[in-house]
Amino acid sequence: MKPQQLKPCLATLLFFHLLTFTISKQTYIIHMNHHTKPPHFSTHHHWYLSTLQSLPTATSSSLLYTYTTAFHGFAASLSSSDASTLRKHRSVIGVYEDQMYTLHTTRTPEFLGLDSEIFAENFEILGENVRRHGDVIIGVLDTGVWPESRSFDDAGMSEVPGRWKGECEFRADLESSLCNKKLIGARFFSKGYRMAIGGHRNRTREAESPRDVDGHGTHTASTAAGAHVANASLLGYASGVARGMAMNARVAAYKVCWKIGCFSSDILAGMERAIDDGVDVLSISLGGGSGPYYRDTIAIGAYTAVEKGILVSCSAGNSGPQRGSLANVAPWIMTVGAGTLDRDFPAFISFSKRRRFVGVSLYSGKGMGDKPVGVYYSNDTLGSGSGHLCLPGSLDPELVRGKVVFCDRGVNARVQKGAVVRDAGGVGMILANTAASGEELVADSHLIPAVAVGKKIGDAIREILMNEVEPNAELSFGGTVLNVRPSPVVAAFSSRGPNLVTPEILKPDVIGPGVNILAAWSEAVGPTGLDSDSRRTQYNIVSGTSMSCPHISGLAALIKAANPDWSPSAIKSALMTTAYTRDNTKYRLRDAAGDKFSNPWAHGAGHVDPLKAISPGLVYDLSASDYIAFLCSLDYSIDHIHAIVKHPNVTCSKKFSNPGQLNYPSFSVLFRKSRVVRYTRELTNVGSAGSVYNVSVSAPRTVKVTVKPTKLVFKKVGDKLRYTVTFVSKKEMDQMGGRSSFGSISWNNAQHQVTSPVAFAWTHL
Repeated sequence: MKPQQLKPCLATLLFFHLLTFTISKQTYIIHMNHHTKPPHFSTHHHWYLSTLQSLPTATSSSLLYTYTTAFHGFAASLSSSDASTLRKHRSVIGVYEDQMYTLHTTRTPEFLGLDSEIFAENFEILGENVRRHGDVIIGVLDTGVWPESRSFDDAGMSEVPGRWKGECEFRADLESSLCNKKLIGARFFSKGYRMAIGGHRNRTREAESPRDVDGHGTHTASTAAGAHVANASLLGYASGVARGMAMNARVAAYKVCWKIGCFSSDILAGMERAIDDGVDVLSISLGGGSGPYYRDTIAIGAYTAVEKGILVSCSAGNSGPQRGSLANVAPWIMTVGAGTLDRDFPAFISFSKRRRFVGVSLYSGKGMGDKPVGVYYSNDTLGSGSGHLCLPGSLDPELVRGKVVFCDRGVNARVQKGAVVRDAGGVGMILANTAASGEELVADSHLIPAVAVGKKIGDAIREILMNEVEPNAELSFGGTVLNVRPSPVVAAFSSRGPNLVTPEILKPDVIGPGVNILAAWSEAVGPTGLDSDSRRTQYNIVSGTSMSCPHISGLAALIKAANPDWSPSAIKSALMTTAYTRDNTKYRLRDAAGDKFSNPWAHGAGHVDPLKAISPGLVYDLSASDYIAFLCSLDYSIDHIHAIVKHPNVTCSKKFSNPGQLNYPSFSVLFRKSRVVRYTRELTNVGSAGSVYNVSVSAPRTVKVTVKPTKLVFKKVGDKLRYTVTFVSKKEMDQMGGRSSFGSISWNNAQHQVTSPVAFAWTHL
């Protein structure tokens, strides 16, 4: 072809390229006025199809999901111009772009007291309700499930409850027979994901099925309700019995997360299906940024779930120790932070002159021999280099070959740093925390000999490396150690308050075990999750609020089994008001970020205590009308409230003067223009008749707290009594602006302590 003939061809190609760009599509979630459906449409689905077909570039195939339970509306693949047209439609309340959420990536039953004789005796006392344990169904929204895992063995389980409506959606790699009386459902939702990767083109290698090829979903599901499995371990680490919190409960897996992320359109579809299938607890170890509740996919779906009696447990996020970093903060959600166990995996770094440092590791290979080798550290922290972080391509093989490499934590994954060192010819790694992670130690199953250390030890080693000529070190590994003190400690990565969406609601609610957790794993991926990791193991040790969330989901299932008539808010209250705030050394909970004492912005009400939560004495209960009054107090429009509540004729006839008036098991007191804040709470007696409780208050010196009455006398089980608490700042705002402090309010008798944390903040906002 001659050069001059190329011009019209290039022009034509450019025209089609611009045309394709102009009409390129993405996924939108459309909130419809559900109750204005014209009568000539038999279903909302048909109405939505007709609405789409009226648009210039949309077709029937543009419709991805129809939502009728968790949300009122639909998800569709649209051009930006069609989305703009829809926003003007008289029945359309809102049009939102599909958002991507991220995952919030055995010793725990014993640590929580679930294996104790006392717990067994107390649970048995509850009588016939215990038999319903196997009737409780936990729905897990995550990366799917590895059904062959022994954690989903159904030996000895009764028949699946007749109310269950779920299915096992199998493909070539997941036969329906792999579902059983334990794993009773497996579904997948991929339409939003498929659109994000370009429709049917450029498909990733991940097959569209409920099968877990990531490991995260299998880990969380087995943590919540895995069966009793003897001799479980990660390549010899944490060897022992693995079991879930509610090991007789059922599991239903809903795959809504894929290798590139979790899309709100798929999450909403998964929540809707789980609600309709009949789950009792929803466990969701993922989240995104905080925002108004009417724009939060998980908050919208969770409201419907809670209204239908389903407790929703969500991870708080792994963005700690940054303040205000929480996800999933809606008051109808159980927001879960992470703490440590009393189990550790020590590893050692030995330098010359008998200097020895202790860290952690899950390395299980042959080691690096018994002779010290040179240590390399790229101390270019202020320059443009990234060798100190061990980012891909940042290490010079000529400098690191045959040496242990010192890497600073941050930017890329911890296990990836080890792979970078290995690929550059290094024989080992020292992974040191910076100020962001403090003294938190997270163990990993590294591909090479590697030891992780906290900031203090890291600084000491940095000093050696910067001041000594050709320092040498040897790495060694100590296996598994139990009864570590102090524990629990709040994980540095665990996201923190204050709650930026509604500061008057204290979040997180509680913390649970979330550091170095052993649970089932997908055999499609190695324990590091790296493509270069060819190892396969049935169990893995992982950390994150993703791991603490299913602990609380399983405990909620236990409480639901013991008290089947309790509402989700009553179960949440039981877990919160019985939580503890002192570790196994009897001191206040510590925070791994900075090695200081923790506070309710980090640990909420405290660390869960299942033995006490089964019988809390009193609970703070909530109804749908309470949540509506709460939403009205936020000054949302009626349309925005409808997006969450989904009922016609919702009004704000009942409206709190302050969002903090919600009957919540904790308090968040904001001193703004006034030095006086007054809240009223109502307690329900779930203990015994004739119970008498006296109040106990802990407050900072800057606040006067008055509770009326100071004694509550409950004549019968089920009785409800109110009290009013008045908080008065003793100092003016000018003296306290920007400060915070903490306290507690507790109702006590000989059998129970019903404790609520209180956060105080002085703010001009």
